[in-house]
Amino acid sequence: MPESPSRARPTPPRQGNPARQGPRPLPLHLMTHASTLMGSRAALPLLKSGSLPWSPGLDQQAEALRQSLSEAGPNAWVELDRALAEEALARHEAMLAGIEAYRRHPYARTLPEAPVLWREGTTVLRDYRTGSGASSEDGLPVLVIPSLVNRAYILDLTARRSLLRDLAARGLAPFLVDWDAPGAEESGFSLDDYMARLERALAVVVAATGRKPAVLGYCMGGNLALALACLRPQEVAALALLATPWDFHAGRAGQVVLLRALAPGLAALTERLGTLPVDMLQAMFASLDPNLAARKFAAFARLKRRSARARDFVALEDWANDGVALAGPVARQCLFDWYGDNTPMTGKWRVGAVPVLPRRVAVPTLVLIPGKDRIVPPESTQPLAEQIPGARVMRVRGGHVGMLLAGRTKTEVYAPLARWLVRAAVQ
Repeated sequence: MPESPSRARPTPPRQGNPARQGPRPLPLHLMTHASTLMGSRAALPLLKSGSLPWSPGLDQQAEALRQSLSEAGPNAWVELDRALAEEALARHEAMLAGIEAYRRHPYARTLPEAPVLWREGTTVLRDYRTGSGASSEDGLPVLVIPSLVNRAYILDLTARRSLLRDLAARGLAPFLVDWDAPGAEESGFSLDDYMARLERALAVVVAATGRKPAVLGYCMGGNLALALACLRPQEVAALALLATPWDFHAGRAGQVVLLRALAPGLAALTERLGTLPVDMLQAMFASLDPNLAARKFAAFARLKRRSARARDFVALEDWANDGVALAGPVARQCLFDWYGDNTPMTGKWRVGAVPVLPRRVAVPTLVLIPGKDRIVPPESTQPLAEQIPGARVMRVRGGHVGMLLAGRTKTEVYAPLARWLVRAAVQ
């Protein structure tokens, strides 16, 4: 049902104090870093004996190091062990200092939420036409679909880092699907259930604006946007897919093996709880780069506390640690069908009786591919672009999230994206 814009309210502030969660799951990050550091000392006997395997290209340097240490005498090995212990301690303390500084940072998100135009269950449709500080009542409507895995406000993170507010400022009329966490009803949802809800949100946008909207999907939201264009081709003006996975096995050979090994336990956990918990999802993301948390928090510890870079870091980390569980049926479909069996790439993913096939997309389409994306590697998205007739590909710098939030984003992503949407919608 429609809601009055007067009900828009600021996001409840998150206090900068030790109660701030993250990085989640903290025990995993700490144990991973500590075991990596301890592994350096544990490998010394193998180095000394010459049996330590090295990456190609480093073996000659390693052998030269081993010979020089052996020629220097037993004390050299003792000194190397001591130096490794000191360096390991310093690196772990740097990570801990960064985590402590993050937890005590005074930043709190107070950006006002856009008004709610429509609500169904835990899902709301936010209207950024006037609630963003810009007035774009007559602009091209854009239905923006985020992933089900994370909070929608990654697309409206801060006043300076907001795709939605930027689109509104450029004269478009954005509407954001805010899924929120699954409630009692949504915990039993499949992807078909979410798609049915998305079709109703599309109808609300058409009724509110009197125009067919462009549909923009980010990450997993891109898969849902693609499916919507297949289900409702007459109601979609254009399609933009940002960092959207399609070939779920491309660039992920190790993760596919790991997922198959974990499948029985994940299935049992999801069945028992009804959802896949946030920390389990976070652990799976962490497996893509196990020591990323150590590197970024050590770097954060060196930033000036009140700097813009520090505030941006905390804003992003607060979002990353404010994850949502995934509905049980959706988790099983995504993990076992998408990632396990690669059903989208093989043409076996269906919504109801309708196959989701890129070759059937009949509207102008833009596929945006970030070059340094670890979560959705470029080789995962490229086949999607190749299968959509006439799709335009835009390659950008940055990673999965960085492409939306970096300092150059407004000129390299937001502006060309807005121009393309306007042109494509009138074709």
